[in-house]
Amino acid sequence: MAELSPIDLQKALSGMDYPTDKKHLVERARKNKADEKVVRSLDNLKQDHFDGPNEVQKAVFNQ
Repeated sequence: MAELSPIDLQKALSGMDYPTDKKHLVERARKNKADEKVVRSLDNLKQDHFDGPNEVQKAVFNQ
């Protein structure tokens, strides 16, 4: 995932309430007009439950 930056991910998930699931992460990213590569990265996560933004970031950059 070298092309995706942590800043892009943070912007995409701005305003997200945790804990949450993958479906809501994708919805928030779309609502925040995130780049399609960010949306795809979130949609492709194997994990479905996230307690906070650090957990999301770890899942995205370690897939």
